[in-house]
Amino acid sequence: MPDTPVVFAYLDEPPFCWPGADGAAQGCDVELVTAALQALGITQFEQQLTSFAELLPGLAHGRWTITTPLFVTAERQRLVDFSRPVWALTDGLLVRAADRGRLTGYRAVAETGARLVIVGGQVQEQAGIAAGIALDCILSVATQEDAVTAVADGRADAYASVAMAHRGYLAREPDPALAIVNVPASESVPAAGAFAFGKQHAALRERFNTALDGLIGTDWHRAMMARHGFPSGEY
Repeated sequence: MPDTPVVFAYLDEPPFCWPGADGAAQGCDVELVTAALQALGITQFEQQLTSFAELLPGLAHGRWTITTPLFVTAERQRLVDFSRPVWALTDGLLVRAADRGRLTGYRAVAETGARLVIVGGQVQEQAGIAAGIALDCILSVATQEDAVTAVADGRADAYASVAMAHRGYLAREPDPALAIVNVPASESVPAAGAFAFGKQHAALRERFNTALDGLIGTDWHRAMMARHGFPSGEY
């Protein structure tokens, strides 16, 4: 076991993770990190709810040990280390239901001059810019809830994130005025996500990877991911 307590930082973003009614974290990422740590003999660990903006800085500064999985990028790898991939997801747009036939992807947002909202620091901002969305048409907010509200109240026309996050949000907060558009494969190929570790925890990360190798793809893992709504091709 590590000499210091393991602290797992997570976001309020179902179905990946969210705080339950009793304050304890829930979600597929929480179940997977719990199982992996238990395989290493770590039966108790701290949970810390945080914002996306604080997720990696908190890890780099030693406030927590592991974060919920996020997309692996070269920029992020300069700051932290990643486990083996645990899922591969495509992007989606959350739009007003009346706009789902018009805003069919990033290029459609760019061509129509629509306004895109993103959670600051997430990779979807760069995907939108690459598709031609003007910088002054992109609104950055702090949380998933802020982004959904921006679409609902008309400050933005589409919220870009992974499609699975949109499905998780609407499963928890149904709203017939909102709809999900899957970004076309030509604009968003599946990208890998992995748990992030502080660079000082290399030994723990290596052991954690071994535990993940024994879990991912098992009957338990497939059933758990299906229970959280994941199609078989996304993990």
